[in-house]
Amino acid sequence: MKLTHLGTTSKNGGCPELYATDRGTYVVQGTKVTDPEALAALRARGLPDHETAVEIPKALLQYAPETQQ
Repeated sequence: MKLTHLGTTSKNGGCPELYATDRGTYVVQGTKVTDPEALAALRARGLPDHETAVEIPKALLQYAPETQQ
């Protein structure tokens, strides 16, 4: 998978980061969600054991391209 860096809101490098892939998907680097209540809610909505969730600031989404319809 080839990653193309789209942007970050970090002042000194590192997370959060947003990447586009050559598969037509995105990769988000952020802080792993470890809050038990949040994880329980995600699991209740179907988050499988082999997946995880990350938290990012809203400002990172400024780097996401707008969808073309």
